[in-house]
Amino acid sequence: MALERLDAALTVELQHLKDEGRGKAPERVITGCLPPDATHGRRYTLEGYDRPFLRMNSNSYLSLSFHPTLLEAADQAGRRYGVGPGAVRFIDGTSTPHSALEQRIAGFVGCPAARIFNSAYTANCGLALTLATSRTHWIGDQLNHNSIIRAMRIAGVPGANKGIYRHNDMDDLRRCLDEVDPVMERVVVIFDGIFSMRGDHAPIDRIVELCRDYHDRFRDGVITVVDDSHGIGAYGATGRGTVEFCGAMADIVVGTFGKAFGVNGGFIAASATIVEAVRQKADTYIYTNPLGAADCAAAAGAIDICDSGEGLALLANLQRRTGQLRAGLAALGLESIPGPHPIVPLLVRDTTATRRLVERLFEHGVLAVGLTYPVVPQGDETIRFQVNAGHTADDIDFLLSHLGV
Repeated sequence: MALERLDAALTVELQHLKDEGRGKAPERVITGCLPPDATHGRRYTLEGYDRPFLRMNSNSYLSLSFHPTLLEAADQAGRRYGVGPGAVRFIDGTSTPHSALEQRIAGFVGCPAARIFNSAYTANCGLALTLATSRTHWIGDQLNHNSIIRAMRIAGVPGANKGIYRHNDMDDLRRCLDEVDPVMERVVVIFDGIFSMRGDHAPIDRIVELCRDYHDRFRDGVITVVDDSHGIGAYGATGRGTVEFCGAMADIVVGTFGKAFGVNGGFIAASATIVEAVRQKADTYIYTNPLGAADCAAAAGAIDICDSGEGLALLANLQRRTGQLRAGLAALGLESIPGPHPIVPLLVRDTTATRRLVERLFEHGVLAVGLTYPVVPQGDETIRFQVNAGHTADDIDFLLSHLGV
């Protein structure tokens, strides 16, 4: 009875979302998967459907989720420490796998220290809560992920303390830096390493070089932050991400274990002082349970694989399959955004055509994501394909066969 009026109001709001094209479709339920064979990668089964599906919409770029090393590491840690931590980190919720993972990921990305979170989303929010003051100015790319945008709102960043530059436009970034009020004590320039809807990357080398010119204007300098969630493990010669690809290091690296590493959780890597400040000040770290020990052990195992010959082989196959898909789209006369990352967008540029093509792919057993107006501007309607190392040449050919006219 008490919820009748609230339910009615929310029903109207939900209908508005649907009418605007922003409503989410019912969630499909994965009921299982079929193992890979000699020619095809893993296939997934869905509730209510009697055929298997090829996933072209998974973030698991290295296909490590079913790796026996990770499964065994998770099983052993779960049996030793339990399936949950039992408390927040400050109240004896820290176990050996937590500390070991923090040391391992810091070394992998080339930073002195790291702190792990439930997700990269909560890591971004925690970082903003740590760094934000009344005299901190934030500058971000216009296509930054929602977690970065939300982090600044949670930290209470006022409009006067914020600048947005056009996507990957260094001249516009310079304009934003020029417009910072001289009374500001620190400036944070934050950006995605890989932009998740497009697959293109931030020019970290140029960003760092430009910010260096302004560093001495402010008491605490100009600090660069990259959220490389889609880059770590999947990009660069050895999977170190966008910083490796660009040959330049940001001051702070945010990332996830939930994409290329195939597990769960996020992290912040930086100087030991910044990481300690995060530990002391980030509400999204202090007041919530951490990852379970099983997730931590599996994530550490995934980093070990990435750092091995097997990892390099997986990365090489990922690059081959990505190249195959990009070449196939070009051969069909279809438009994409150039780049070597396994996020491969197909620019359809029409909402109705995008939805129809996604439906046609589904009917033929391919799962893909369509991005249509108003989620993207009119004329930018896109289907986002995500390649992973478990895909075979036949898998990519199968997808391409259903994209031709």
